[in-house]
Amino acid sequence: MKNVFAFLGLFTLSLGVIAQEKAQEQVQDSTKVETLDEVLVKAVRVDAKSPITHSNVTKKELAKRNLGQDIPILLNYLPSVVTTSDAGAGIGYTGIRVRGVSSQSTNITINGIPYNDAESLGTFWVNLGDFASSVESLQLQRGVGTSTNGSGAFGASVNVLTDAASNEAYGEISNSFGSFNTRKHTVKFSSGLLNDHFEIAGRLSNIASDGYIDRASTDLKSYFLQGTFIDDNTLIKAITFGGNELTYQSWNGLEDLDRLENDRTYNTAGEYTDDNGVTQFYDREVDDYKQDHYQLHWNQRYNNQWSTNIGLNYTYGRGFFEQFREDDDFETYGLTPLMVNGQEVNSTDLIRRRWLDNDFYVFNASANYKNNNLDMIFGTSFSHYDGDHFGEIIWAEFASQSEIRDRYYEGNGKKNDFSVFAKANIRLNEKIKLFADLQMRNVNYETSGINSDLLAFNVDENYTFFNPKAGITYELNASNNFYFSYARANREPSRDDFENNEKIEPEQLNDFEFGWRHKKNNFSFNANAYVMLYNEQLVLTGNIDNVGNPIRTNSGKSSRIGLELEAIVPVSSKLTLQPNATLSSNKNKETIISFDGELVNLGKTDIAFSPELIFANAIVYQPIEQLQLALLSKFVGEQFMSNTEAELSKLDSFFINDINITYAITPKSVFDEIVVTGLVNNIFNEKYISNGYYYTYDDDFSNPGTIETVEGAGFYPQATTNFLLGLTLKF
Repeated sequence: MKNVFAFLGLFTLSLGVIAQEKAQEQVQDSTKVETLDEVLVKAVRVDAKSPITHSNVTKKELAKRNLGQDIPILLNYLPSVVTTSDAGAGIGYTGIRVRGVSSQSTNITINGIPYNDAESLGTFWVNLGDFASSVESLQLQRGVGTSTNGSGAFGASVNVLTDAASNEAYGEISNSFGSFNTRKHTVKFSSGLLNDHFEIAGRLSNIASDGYIDRASTDLKSYFLQGTFIDDNTLIKAITFGGNELTYQSWNGLEDLDRLENDRTYNTAGEYTDDNGVTQFYDREVDDYKQDHYQLHWNQRYNNQWSTNIGLNYTYGRGFFEQFREDDDFETYGLTPLMVNGQEVNSTDLIRRRWLDNDFYVFNASANYKNNNLDMIFGTSFSHYDGDHFGEIIWAEFASQSEIRDRYYEGNGKKNDFSVFAKANIRLNEKIKLFADLQMRNVNYETSGINSDLLAFNVDENYTFFNPKAGITYELNASNNFYFSYARANREPSRDDFENNEKIEPEQLNDFEFGWRHKKNNFSFNANAYVMLYNEQLVLTGNIDNVGNPIRTNSGKSSRIGLELEAIVPVSSKLTLQPNATLSSNKNKETIISFDGELVNLGKTDIAFSPELIFANAIVYQPIEQLQLALLSKFVGEQFMSNTEAELSKLDSFFINDINITYAITPKSVFDEIVVTGLVNNIFNEKYISNGYYYTYDDDFSNPGTIETVEGAGFYPQATTNFLLGLTLKF
């Protein structure tokens, strides 16, 4: 607790302050003329004085720590955020939770196009290797936020805008190296505006790492290419991006508590015993997935009042999880027992692949009208998803009647998502600004065939949701404004929710937000109180399925009530503090479980993966313009991995610190700029765990006729002290 109190003391000292550099950027942002690029995300973003709680992150801020880690890790120090990494070092499969809400309830859009997987509702950042190098800006909205395209936001939404067109030609080569044999290689270029109207820009990247966890290697190859036509009133962008991820799995976590203490990097994935009784590890226990995105955007400004935007998207995803299975039953694969040397054989060692092959189409259209007192946007979005799920055995010791590449299960999922929306910002007078946002959304989801358990899986559900939002901002004076907003959200279950629950319902949320923003000179302070009231919230149970996906269930009535504080305080012209804190209470109104064969009412319990305390702070020191040093600190309070508050499911609090250094050199020839970047993570070598799972099952083996509940847990250890060092050459 000594570290905790030290941090609380630091937070008390620094409360109210935001980095001078960031404050200056905010001043500029509030006065600049809206660019055509920004219109691509206007339907899903809000402005600085909107009654929606949000944080903006610029390209410049991302670049300071962009040394290969995924976007969730780069957002780790924003308010109410907790991140985790399966491999332990922030590369590969990573996750983000905001206000305790899982990534399945966080809406992600790229240039206004939905990125969440249509069936699982999750976001797989591993498919976007080095995507931060192609991001112009992003906005993290907490709570319901504004209207979104795609699945509704229940904890947060992240709206990403990719690189803007560059007026000047440039080239950029970035390389970084670090712990666990981590390396990132990036090449970027832009032609600049040709004939004052055309630009071609692109990026190629490769990120590789052995991971902190044993064998949790990652190999990410990615690309980004865009062609732009631009004039005073027209912006047309054709963009393609994607890549291939090859990741050795580490989603099993570590259940052995002795190993967790003494061998915390041990990875059970791929483990099997050979014919001599020796433990071996299959070398291809990998996730191998390719994803390609094609976007076309056309924004047209007709006059000072009217503009329109059309967005088209096609995404093609395909890949598999390969796995060695020891002594699997023939029955699992629909195989027939066979006779070998006079003995019946009904099990075998085998290697299987579970495939996804999907197509995703999106059409967005919106129109914007604005004058001095009204800024209104209305539009529609339609998406269609068609995904095949199938499994194949590529090798077996005893193949029975199977042939190579036979599909032992095969199914399909189709989803149509249609929405219309209208939202407006209305300035009543110099003091009062109103916000209104109405969305109607229809979702149809159908499945057919059999799932990986060889069970018929047939879903045919249709949902119609009405999601109203309203808010008011009151400007007391030039330095202070207050806001209040109400938002209603509804969200459909995921494919996994249907598979893991006999009966599942959509979830509903009423979100109330009240805030105060204070800004004077370079000092800034924001306070936001929220009350999120849920009905049938799909909460994490703590358990995971056999491919590492979290299992959720309806929780009846539940709530998340909290206070978020963030500040920027320039201590001097060279030293700035940037603290933020979240204090919250996250409760299920009533939790009923089966324990030892009987139903037990636990009453009010904590919602899983929802810490009551989250603090972060950055101490930024800039002695000269070219050099910046930052100490980044993060405290996450204790949390339960289950909704039963079981002691085994408790994750201890942790307090970690990183050091980030950037130094820019401006040579007189060859290169325009040389940037050296260093990042030392977890400088005090904290052995912490930010994620895991918890499960129970009923057993009567020890006392036949009597049901006993057995519990277990797995944990994902995060890396101890590690470093990344990068060099960027700009020309």
